Amino acid sequence: MRVLVTGGAGFIGSALVRYLVSDGAEVLNLDKLTYAGNLASLKAVENAPNYKFLKADICDRSAVSNAFKQFRPDYVMHLAAESHVDRSITGASHFIQTNINGTFSMLEVARQYWEGLPADAKAAFRMLHVSTDEVYGSLGEEGLFAETTPYDPSSPYSASKAASDHLARAWERTYGLPVIISNCSNNYGPFHFPEKLIPLIILNALERKPLPVYGSGSNIRDWLYVDDHARALWLIVQRGRPAEKYNVGGRNERRNIEVVERVCAIMDEVRPGSAPHSDLISYVTDRPGHDARYAIDATKLETELGWKALENFDSGIRKTVEWYLENAWWWQPLREGVYSGERLGVLKKV
Repeated sequence: MRVLVTGGAGFIGSALVRYLVSDGAEVLNLDKLTYAGNLASLKAVENAPNYKFLKADICDRSAVSNAFKQFRPDYVMHLAAESHVDRSITGASHFIQTNINGTFSMLEVARQYWEGLPADAKAAFRMLHVSTDEVYGSLGEEGLFAETTPYDPSSPYSASKAASDHLARAWERTYGLPVIISNCSNNYGPFHFPEKLIPLIILNALERKPLPVYGSGSNIRDWLYVDDHARALWLIVQRGRPAEKYNVGGRNERRNIEVVERVCAIMDEVRPGSAPHSDLISYVTDRPGHDARYAIDATKLETELGWKALENFDSGIRKTVEWYLENAWWWQPLREGVYSGERLGVLKKV
């Protein structure tokens, strides 16, 4: 199978590309290489004969169209997006441009390509639009996000992703383009950009720096190991039904403070110091519009397609901590030259 992956140098995208290449698929990775795109994450596959890379912006319709014409994909897996909520608070325009206009560009190019395919190839073609559970808004203490949960986004990021989901569904309904949508919970694992919670806490703990926790640390997220997500996406694009949505979650709900404390406990084991790492925890002003709880009901994916997460949170977080401790070659250049751990998304007082 020939698979065009957008955003394949990002965190989830690179995990997907590594998985697809190892599974024997022919992969074209189309990525703009923003601050979050890192070709070092693809070092393991960069010389594989079934892997190609193209630096391009999904908003550049001419470049994307040429990629379709030359590569002739069987599947398109669209992951390219601006994804950090904090950055969206102070720089929403990038999220509108990439997540909404970029998805529009991808859908239009895919539609034109798909309409020109021979009958057999046209029937087999699929486009998977990869999205987030944040489009659903905030849950109370009970309940789970289902595929039918109404959208209620809180941040510029989640609003832009909700808009892109609506575009994807509209292109299926209006034009018949065989689009599938997936909505995932919070991912974690190796090659995660250091501004996100788990890698930030690991690296700050390693360097004995403060471990910032928003608000009281009571916000709950459902954690999904990134390799489990990659397996799910490959399954969805091959066996999922067009016009359907599939929620992908790890069934691993944790309060943010529990996540931080677990990282501290593992660090105490593997890199003990003169004091517990939990002494470094520092509560900071909460993020504006911080949703209280996310939790995914992945029953549809599990029963219809037979997927199941292989990692629970305890096994996955230990693997993640150990990976960061063993792979400074990957994260050290980012900490030194791209993001050093500063607080993002702080609104200026007027």
